[in-house]
Amino acid sequence: MMKRTFIRLMIAFAGMAMSFAPAYALVEININKGNVEPLPIAVTDFQSGNELGAQISQVIAADLQRSGLFAPVNKAAFIEKISNPDQQPRFEDWKVINAQALVTGRVTRESDGRLRAEFRLWDTFAGQQMTGQQFFTQPENWRRVAHIIADAIYERVTGEKGYFDTRVVFVSESGPKTARQRQLAIMDQDGFNVRQLTNSNDIVLTPRFSPNRQEITYMSFEGDQPRVYLLQLETGQREVVGNFPGMTFAPRFSPDGQKVIMSLQQEGNSNIYTMDLRSRTTTRLTNTAAIDTSPSYSPDGTRIVFESDRGGRQQLYVMGADGSGQTRISFGDGSYSTPVWSPRGDLIAFTKQSGGKFSIGVMKPDGSGERILTTGFHNEGPTWAPNGRVLMFFRQNAGAGGPQLYSIDLTGYNEQLIKTPAFASDPAWSPLLE
Repeated sequence: MMKRTFIRLMIAFAGMAMSFAPAYALVEININKGNVEPLPIAVTDFQSGNELGAQISQVIAADLQRSGLFAPVNKAAFIEKISNPDQQPRFEDWKVINAQALVTGRVTRESDGRLRAEFRLWDTFAGQQMTGQQFFTQPENWRRVAHIIADAIYERVTGEKGYFDTRVVFVSESGPKTARQRQLAIMDQDGFNVRQLTNSNDIVLTPRFSPNRQEITYMSFEGDQPRVYLLQLETGQREVVGNFPGMTFAPRFSPDGQKVIMSLQQEGNSNIYTMDLRSRTTTRLTNTAAIDTSPSYSPDGTRIVFESDRGGRQQLYVMGADGSGQTRISFGDGSYSTPVWSPRGDLIAFTKQSGGKFSIGVMKPDGSGERILTTGFHNEGPTWAPNGRVLMFFRQNAGAGGPQLYSIDLTGYNEQLIKTPAFASDPAWSPLLE
């Protein structure tokens, strides 16, 4: 056993309730060691009397496998058939197929129509239950229950927060390349439950989530006038952040959700401004004859990373939240863009263009420890999962019809295509849902 992390939580969701038992981590993640050996885990079909139990277990297994830290055991290898998930399993039957962890569960219908989903996680080699939980929700939310269970398993085994019960907002692209339509869309982090948020011929760009999870900011060329908008996800209500002279780019929320930071272009150069969403007052943070853009706050709100060509080509800079102490942090070959600060505060992700190719990489906030995670014809626009362990970005392959979304973990060994109904770009990952 490794690092022990004792946890007791009670979490309430809208229409859901669950509890966590005391826990300790089975494995410790060290991204500096390169490729991580995934943990073999057996996820049995939940008992349900219909196909729903198998569907829930399938989503759980897929979530865990995509993380790169788990290797679900093929169900064809199972020896024991779980007839009662409340009873202790025959651990020897699972050890012989090298399933180091085992998930069992049940789905039933309550008298009021709600689903009751319960599961148990077993340590087969120690011969003991690691945790057991139950959830109540409406039947249409069954996929979300599966994601929440996967999060609980991920956290229990690794000691790290999961990221499966999240959504991603992105730009959905359709039509011919010369007349591409770009609309906002939202989906679960695994590419399911896609829903379109806008429906017009106006180009939309750079959607970003608010920390409150129910609001996004984005840029639109509605009426041929570039503006920054706020959109309420549940009601569809939207409003213009402000009418600024010139072009506005790359809006993002501050960590407290009270400000939007963006770049405004005037007279051929662009500088970085913040707008207080309560008073609608703007504050200028940079003042150069260069192009300063793509600002992103540190999670504590005290610093900002941005890109600037003030040194002759695009590089990354860090400054205080008030614009003070502007310091260059990138010094490698090529140009750097689209920086975004990790939710953990320990890394900054970026796009790097060098040698005719585009890479997604990370570095520490002082510019040290630069690592390239993936390189291709055109990779761009990284966004962090809320636990700071996984990135999503979009890729355009040479000769391909359009961009697609991919995810990759910090080892750089677990790259996954996220399938969407249409071409997709500019993803932004939500915080964990509530």
